[in-house]
Amino acid sequence: MECPHLSSSVCIAPDAAKFPNGSPSSWCCSVCRSNKSPWVCLTCSSVHCGRYVNGHAKKHYEDAQVPLTNHKKSEKQDKAQHTVCMDCSSYSTYCYRCDDFVVNDTKLGLVQKVREHLQNLENSAFTADRHRKRKLLENSTLNSKLLKVNGSTTAICATGLRNLGNTCFMNAILQSLRSLVEEFRKTLCALWQGSQTAFSPESLFYVVWKIMPNFRGYQQQDAHEFMRYLLDHLHLELQGGFNGVSRSAILQENSTLSASNKCCINGASTVVTAIFGGILQNEVNCLICGTESRKFDPFLDLSLDIPSQFRSKRSKNQENGPVCSLRDCLRSFTDLEELDETELYMCHKCKKKQKSTKKFWIQKLPKVLCLHLKRFHWTAYLRNKVDTYVEFPLRGLDMKCYLLEPENSGPESCLYDLAAVVVHHGSGVGSGHYTAYATHEGRWFHFNDSTVTLTDEETVVKAKAYILFYVERQAKAGSDKL
Repeated sequence: MECPHLSSSVCIAPDAAKFPNGSPSSWCCSVCRSNKSPWVCLTCSSVHCGRYVNGHAKKHYEDAQVPLTNHKKSEKQDKAQHTVCMDCSSYSTYCYRCDDFVVNDTKLGLVQKVREHLQNLENSAFTADRHRKRKLLENSTLNSKLLKVNGSTTAICATGLRNLGNTCFMNAILQSLRSLVEEFRKTLCALWQGSQTAFSPESLFYVVWKIMPNFRGYQQQDAHEFMRYLLDHLHLELQGGFNGVSRSAILQENSTLSASNKCCINGASTVVTAIFGGILQNEVNCLICGTESRKFDPFLDLSLDIPSQFRSKRSKNQENGPVCSLRDCLRSFTDLEELDETELYMCHKCKKKQKSTKKFWIQKLPKVLCLHLKRFHWTAYLRNKVDTYVEFPLRGLDMKCYLLEPENSGPESCLYDLAAVVVHHGSGVGSGHYTAYATHEGRWFHFNDSTVTLTDEETVVKAKAYILFYVERQAKAGSDKL
């Protein structure tokens, strides 16, 4: 949003002497000394923790708004309001008076100057620590980071992604996809390398700016929209060749799949469609003459409505009716539906538009099933969020009842286990924050941009999912393994 308070609140110049030592993302709150989610006040340069830690940044703003007993307000007091602060990790700017993220700048460009200065401090600290941290990885200290999992020793090998300024929508998708690195290993490098510092995806971000103009700038974007753009562009680039490999070689590799297992988009099959590609059968029946029309449509993900009867239920523990489940959303997607007057079907037999019914069947399931819950809806001039909790299984999502020919499927070919979840925090698509949960080697991780923490299944299932990634269960794998 355009903030009107920048001129009176942004008073600091990007002078290193005014800031603490070390990298900005690890600065400590001046009150509680927590180094989680540090924010710097753009009026006085003091550092405090965010509202999801102990909320001292907000309290700093509130303490500065003490009502004056004297009705005469000095010019200095009027200007210094401590209203605007900057996230030291993502460099996004927030105004407490507007209660929203800020996209504009002062006439002198002070916000961008502070942002660039913090980025330089972060990069300098990163360069200085690189050699030391490489040594730490090579010496015996690494042994203390090894855990016992299923009787074998393994290292914590998850690396975060730096937020480059409201790029959590991109980070959450990338961190969800890399949980599928075994599926992507022939075309993407493994990101589970266990670096002790967050990786900065600047090169990828600038490529995104170049080929996807809709995502230019530092405003918040829709993670699902970004995922679709990303997969579509990957698919197109793979058709033209990847790292010197010709399109014919790619298609020859994919030819090992049987014709019935192929999903082609724009007439071609790539590793993207081999992993995410499924096929829908769209059945439309004319209600006047009974003519049936069938159409096969490829898909990379399924967008599911949250049924209207559940939209008032915001948490799992509320007692005002049944909990919405993922199966309810899938059933709503595949149930027989009568099209309204704005979607009349052009019947070739009647030779005019007629009332009709529509039903979706899944003709082919993908290896990775991506389910997008439609949480954002346009109402008049606003895009509102549906904040309903949707219950989803960690294991054994059975898709057999949605198949066109379930009798031709094996006993476990329709079972899916959860691999990753993208969550949107906040009230609107143009604001808020994205994080992701992903599983690797039997453990769940929470990815919050550059911060990666181990978590548990109980926490994951309580999340208000926006995008769910399910992996097809392999016949050889046990029921408890992903």
